[in-house]
Amino acid sequence: MMEPRLQRLRERLRLFPDFPVPGVLFRDISPVLKDPAAFKALIDLLEDHLRATFPKIDFIAGECLDSRGFLIGPCLAQRLGIGFIPIRKKGKLPGPTESVSYALEYGKAELEIQSDAVEPGQKVVIVDDLLATGGTMCAACELLKRLKAEVLECLVIIELKLLKGAEKLGAIPFYSLLQYD
Repeated sequence: MMEPRLQRLRERLRLFPDFPVPGVLFRDISPVLKDPAAFKALIDLLEDHLRATFPKIDFIAGECLDSRGFLIGPCLAQRLGIGFIPIRKKGKLPGPTESVSYALEYGKAELEIQSDAVEPGQKVVIVDDLLATGGTMCAACELLKRLKAEVLECLVIIELKLLKGAEKLGAIPFYSLLQYD
């Protein structure tokens, strides 16, 4: 029997076959964002997991490449009483930055973070909506490692297990609420 809050999330996902390319079944979280009770359940589940797992977190980092990690991360950080760090597409952040290029499922991209986003040794959890091949998440981890942050965990709503993205994270702990083959 699935936990009721997880069941609520799963029921709210909307499926789009052949998006963004033929053969892909896209799992859309937009209905979760539209439903205040479902969105609260999502943030509650993430908060419960982090509070039970880590006694101290300094920041939540959210991947802002496609904006969904950016929608979840600040809400979660606010609940935990900590700050949020944006990780953005290259050219979107002011001031000195660190950047990394990486492969996407459908091409290449580049992420960046402000050079002063964290101090060495600060503890960070990276949050995004989905883990597919792991390219974006690995790039985010690389950026935080360059700044000498401690990445406590990579946390997502949906994991596409068939694509084995979690394996690419190596020793970095990973947690997903919903898994699909």
